Amino acid sequence: MKIRKAVIPAAGLGTRFLPATKAQPKEMLPIVNKPALQYIVEEIVDAGIEEILIITGRNKYSIENHFDRAMELEWELEKKRDLELLKDIKRISNMAKIHYIRQREPLGLGHAIYCAKTFIGDEVFAVLLGDDIIHSQRPCIGQLIEVYEKYKGSILGVKKMNKDVLHKYGNLLGRELEEGVYRVKKLVEKPKLEEICSNVSVLGRYIITPSIFNILKKLSPGIDGEIQLTDGLNKLAQMEPVYAYEFEGKRYDIGDRQGFLKANIEFALRDESLKDGLIKYLSDILDSYHI
Repeated sequence: MKIRKAVIPAAGLGTRFLPATKAQPKEMLPIVNKPALQYIVEEIVDAGIEEILIITGRNKYSIENHFDRAMELEWELEKKRDLELLKDIKRISNMAKIHYIRQREPLGLGHAIYCAKTFIGDEVFAVLLGDDIIHSQRPCIGQLIEVYEKYKGSILGVKKMNKDVLHKYGNLLGRELEEGVYRVKKLVEKPKLEEICSNVSVLGRYIITPSIFNILKKLSPGIDGEIQLTDGLNKLAQMEPVYAYEFEGKRYDIGDRQGFLKANIEFALRDESLKDGLIKYLSDILDSYHI
């Protein structure tokens, strides 16, 4: 079955970035000159997925506006003959079929995914979390699709992480089937020190079978009093094969302020028009701090 649909949960309040996110969705904070959410949408499109559902919350209108046409802006750019920028602006509104639904209450990631049930139907689907930007030669979600085509089960994107950050993410206990591919035995969301199973964390990319919806419908709140997707996937792994794949690419946690700054610096360094000036600036500023 071809994977045609992707879900992006974007209903969070962005409390780690207050006051910047008081009126501006965290998903619209820029990485260099594009909002973070656009990188996620581009990854989906580059992987060949046709339709996207963005799950939003209150005061997130700028997300819909960004991916809609901006006629006045297009006319102004055309009048100025700024044709390259005009092409870029038109591409944003034409690159995918994007749908929206609100998560009316902040009941957790599992609940947000359940909100996509009608949109997904009985199809296998992709989930991409907006806090995770992944720079890679091949689209990260496309890598997971390739693994799904071989194993025909839900696939979780994972990475080996340093011990000091394992408590922040879903933690994996699995049996390695081949290099970088695991059969999931157990998942623990934000484990305590004594609950850590391995140095492998689940990081914001998923291919999930529609069986998850029956589980999420009945799932009790877990850690933080929320419906946790990790808890649902843990139950799914007891019912049918669930796999994990150690994806290629560099991952940035842009829900964290340091991760956000690192992403901006490193993406800017990959831009030839910014690279040289930024390197000189960073060199000068480090000298001034005697670093």
